[in-house]
Amino acid sequence: MKPFSSIIELHAQYYRRWDFITFTVLTLFAVLSGQTTIFYIIYFFWWNELIRIVVDMLCYKRNRNAVYEKGVPAHFVFGSFFQMGIYWVFIVVFFGFMANWHNTAITTTNMEILFFQNWFFNSNLIFVLLQRLYLHKTQQPLKVRFGTFTPNMIVLHISIIVGAVLMFFVVKRFPEVFTPDNLWGAVIIILPFLFLRMGMQYLTVSDLAIQKQNM
Repeated sequence: MKPFSSIIELHAQYYRRWDFITFTVLTLFAVLSGQTTIFYIIYFFWWNELIRIVVDMLCYKRNRNAVYEKGVPAHFVFGSFFQMGIYWVFIVVFFGFMANWHNTAITTTNMEILFFQNWFFNSNLIFVLLQRLYLHKTQQPLKVRFGTFTPNMIVLHISIIVGAVLMFFVVKRFPEVFTPDNLWGAVIIILPFLFLRMGMQYLTVSDLAIQKQNM
């Protein structure tokens, strides 16, 4: 029987898959409990990228199997923080307040997410943080990117656009279908983001490819 640590290390090699599965399961539970909004999804993507940037910046030099993207100077990390700051203001002001100013229930849910009072949201963030730290600690092959056009940045950018389109041209145009009392609004919100996240993970370099680069 394999030791528990060996089993964890084996599954850590497929962290992309587990990252997606964990995010999907926790978010679906949030949908079923009525605690998911457009703000939830987009703000989680924002935090996911911020955690990746901070942990990679602090840990990638200690990870001998981390592959740093050539042609992107390390000081570009400050450009990432600047862009993330702009995204934060837009996401919180627009998706957190303005888009739902007439709906007290959704605004309250958004504020719970913003101030870390949403258990599902917090669980997702804790998982992302611990996973990234563990991957560096165990010297897993990782692709480290900084700058304003990383895959996660692209996902975040598209998420903001898609979220705005869904909000104004789908959910708000059919209030008799997407009512606060049913889950259809949450379902139509989450599905495009899940497909987008899955597609970006498929298109980016695989762990096996990174490992081959280090051989």
